[in-house]
Amino acid sequence: MKSVVIVSDTHGNRRALEGLFPVMEESDYIIHLGDTSQDGSFIKARFPQKTYLVNGNCDLMKAGEDELTLEIEGVKIFACHGHMYSVKYTDRKLVARAKELGCAVALYGHTHSAFEGESDGVLLVNPGTFSRYSRKSYCYLLINGEKAVAKIVDADERNI
Repeated sequence: MKSVVIVSDTHGNRRALEGLFPVMEESDYIIHLGDTSQDGSFIKARFPQKTYLVNGNCDLMKAGEDELTLEIEGVKIFACHGHMYSVKYTDRKLVARAKELGCAVALYGHTHSAFEGESDGVLLVNPGTFSRYSRKSYCYLLINGEKAVAKIVDADERNI
């Protein structure tokens, strides 16, 4: 079994990210979905071997990839910020891209709204935001064999 901590839309709130370091320390993978990927670089400096970065629409100094795919325990995962796939309006483009790449899971951010659900056989996960001005949340994704289970965690409730 592998665990993945997923954050997005941190917008410079590194103090809150530091509060998440104990959870990141115990995880097998960390994915930052952009806005800002420079915050992702801050995480990667601490956890270099297990951190993956995606650029968002606010990332002028790009530190990651525009999109990426990972395979963890046989589960193929597509990760992007989401702005290039119109995620504020529909999930169709995101699902189509994930399926095109043979991915069972699609991770995205951009909307600042946490979401976990399924569309056309693809598990969709948006961890929400870690910005200073919104309710903070992240995703804890467990992968066991070919099964992926996502849990949205309210970081404010946990005083992170």
